[in-house]
This record gives sequence, structure tokens and C-alpha cells, in this order.
Amino acid sequence: MNRWFLGALLAASSMLAGCDLAPKYVQPAGAVPATLPQGGIYPSAASDAPDVTKIGWRDFFIDDRLRQVIANGLDNNRDLRVAAANVLAARAQYRVQRSEQLPTINATASADFEHSDGKSFKTYTVDAGFSAFEIDLFGRLKNLSKAQLEQYFATEEAQRSTRISLIAEIANAWLTLAADQDQLQISKATMESNLQTRDLTQAQFRIGTASELEARQADTQYQQARNDVAVLETRIAQDRNALELLVGAPVPTELLPATLPATGATLSELPAGVSSDVLLRRPDVLRAEHLLISHNANIGAARAAMFPTISLTGILGTVSGGLSGLFTGGSFARTIEPAVSYDIFNAGRSRANVNLAEANKAAAVATYEKTIQTAFREVADALAQRGTINEQVSAQTEGANSAAVAARLSDARYRVGVGSFLDYLVNQRTAYTTQQALVTTRLNRELNLVELYRALGGGLS
Repeated sequence: MNRWFLGALLAASSMLAGCDLAPKYVQPAGAVPATLPQGGIYPSAASDAPDVTKIGWRDFFIDDRLRQVIANGLDNNRDLRVAAANVLAARAQYRVQRSEQLPTINATASADFEHSDGKSFKTYTVDAGFSAFEIDLFGRLKNLSKAQLEQYFATEEAQRSTRISLIAEIANAWLTLAADQDQLQISKATMESNLQTRDLTQAQFRIGTASELEARQADTQYQQARNDVAVLETRIAQDRNALELLVGAPVPTELLPATLPATGATLSELPAGVSSDVLLRRPDVLRAEHLLISHNANIGAARAAMFPTISLTGILGTVSGGLSGLFTGGSFARTIEPAVSYDIFNAGRSRANVNLAEANKAAAVATYEKTIQTAFREVADALAQRGTINEQVSAQTEGANSAAVAARLSDARYRVGVGSFLDYLVNQRTAYTTQQALVTTRLNRELNLVELYRALGGGLS
């Protein structure tokens, strides 16, 4: 009877092996426009634009010092180490779940010795078998394994996303430090110039050729520049602290920037006007999709749990009164015990689990679409700034040059007694602020390229 039942069971298992109660997965579409923004302030499309996801960070960042700092960060950053550990944990969890699809075989051996009425009895036993191995007729274990596999893939994508974000954050911190170094140089030069003006004005006041008002105004200008220097020195120290936190180790002084690179720290151009399909390859979007597929598989597992569970227990053993006869013919015994389990009444728990799995999938669909929409917005914002940032830099450069000339002219006019001291102070202050604004705009141009690279899912090689 056991042989007949086992044969029928194996035949049924073969016929239903492909049974999968999970819904067919269809990638959600239509959450964002088919192409990234172009026209108007957005950059025009380039017909020969390369795939940004294939531009490795070592190619994108052209300053060798910055490349070395990023490489150190990828080796030492603690967040990245946590992400890597999470990948290993997810891989182990998948392997644990996958092992449920295969029987666990155990072997035991024992020896009994008995002495009674002057006689000795010896019994040796060896057993090997599997217990309650579930035959996955309806794909419950298969879908649970698939769900765990997608969780593992999602964790891998989370690590990639962390890696890309870390690269961008290190670059931003390094560039911000460079810009603040520029600001400090401007503030120091202005402070020195204002000190000379203050000393001259105070000397003129003492001999009666300048008023106390002018002396006080000159001192105010100097003290403001002096304060700016102190603020920037603090900010630079904080910038370095932030950079070293991201890197996860001290950054050698020779790798720190003294100024914003004149030719830029990155490639000057990135693709524009490309299909929004590029967003589907962003790690955070891929992670959201893997989680969606995992929830889709969980529906199949929950549906399969509504059907009977069929399991097998099998034992193959041998018994002998002596070790020499333990594996000889006639000492073997085998047992096959099939079992069927089905919840006749569970207060709707099985149906509720299916409803829960379907609700989780609906939430995962919304999360996936929101992730794509967020990615689209990030790229669109970066492209909008990229379309005008060069114009901003040009305008700030021309404005700073004009302000510098105006400051020199007002200084000359004041010294020969033609212009007022107030005009001189105003023009000096304007030249100072326009130089600072130019540095900020140049920094924004660099940060914009880094953000566009990150938002498009820049490569990792």
C-alpha cells in the first residue's frame, strides 16, 4: 500500500510541479513621462550621448586628489560596511529559505548492551531518513524562496544605492571645502585691504583731514571682514570634519583642496534629453521593484497555504546483534509515512493572509511608482539648473569684474578728493560680495554635475 501511495504521490507531484498560484508579474508603467525634460531652459538632447550609468566614477571625477579621497571612503565608510553586512545577511536568509525545498536527512546510530541471567545481549542499530518533508505541490515553498531571493536582490541594490550616494556626498563635501578655502582667501585679502584703509583714515582723522564718521565706517568695514575670516576658518575645520566622517578615516592634507579646480573636478558634460527608462536602472528604483516582486511571490505563498499540505517521513534502518552483520542482507528495514494536513476551520486566517499579501503588494506598487517619480523630479531639477548654471557663472564673473573695476575707480577718486568716502566703502563692499557670490555660483555648477550624475544612477566601476 505504501509503495502504491508513494508512486501516486510522486506522479501527482510531477504533474503539479509547475503549479504557481502567484499573480503574473507585470512591471508598472506610466508613472512618469517617457522622456526627461528638454527644451526651454533644459539642455538640448545630444544624439551621441553615452549611457551615464556606464560612466564609472573614476572617469567622471577628473581631479586625482578627489579620486583618491573617494577610494579611501569606499574602503572605510562605516555605513557602507553596514550595507555590505546586510547583503551577506540577506544572502544567508535566502539560503535558509531555499533549503526548505529539499529534505533534511538525519542519521543515527546506537548500541544496546543487556546482561540478564548470565547472558549478554547486544543490539546495534543504524537509521537514516527524513522527517515531515513537504511536497511543494502548490508552490508555497517555491514562492517563499522567490520572495526571499528578491529581498536579497533588493538588499544588494540598497548597497549599490548607498555606494553611489557616498561617492556623491564625498565629492560634495570635498568641493564645499574647496569653495570655502576660496572664500577664506577673498575674506583675508579684503580684511588686509580694509585694515590699511582703516589705519589711513584714522591717521587722517587725527590730523583733521578726515571725520570721525569716516574713521568709524572704515573700522566697521574692517571688523566685518575680520569676522568673516573667523567664521570661514571655523567652517573649513567643520568641512574637514564632515569629509573625514564620510571617508571614515583621516584625510591627508595633500589630498585636500586649496581652491576650486580652475578646470572643474568632474566631466563638464553629461547626457541630456535621454529616455526616462534610464531611471529604471537606478539602484533605489531597482530595489523598489525587487521588493514589489517579493510581495507578488508572497501572494502565491499565501494562496498555496489555503490548500492541503502533503508531507513524507521516510526511514531506512538496519538492526543486528553484531557489528559484522549490521549491513548484511536481511537486516534492513524501511518505512514510508505520507501525511496530509488541512485546516478545516481557522477563522478565516488563510484568506486574511492572502488579503494581507495583496495589500502589501498594492503598497509596494505605490512605493515603486513614487520612487520613480522622485527619481524623475531629482533629474529634472538637476537638468533645470544645468540649463542655466553656465549663464549664471558668466553673469557673476562679469559682475565681479565690473565691481572690482568700480572699487578701484572709487578708491582713486576718493584719494584725489573727487569722490566721497561713502561711495568708496559701498563699492569696496560690493566688490567683496560679488566675489563671494561668484565662488558660490562656481560651487553650485560643480555640485549640479555631481547631483546629475547621482540622480541618473552614475556608474560604480
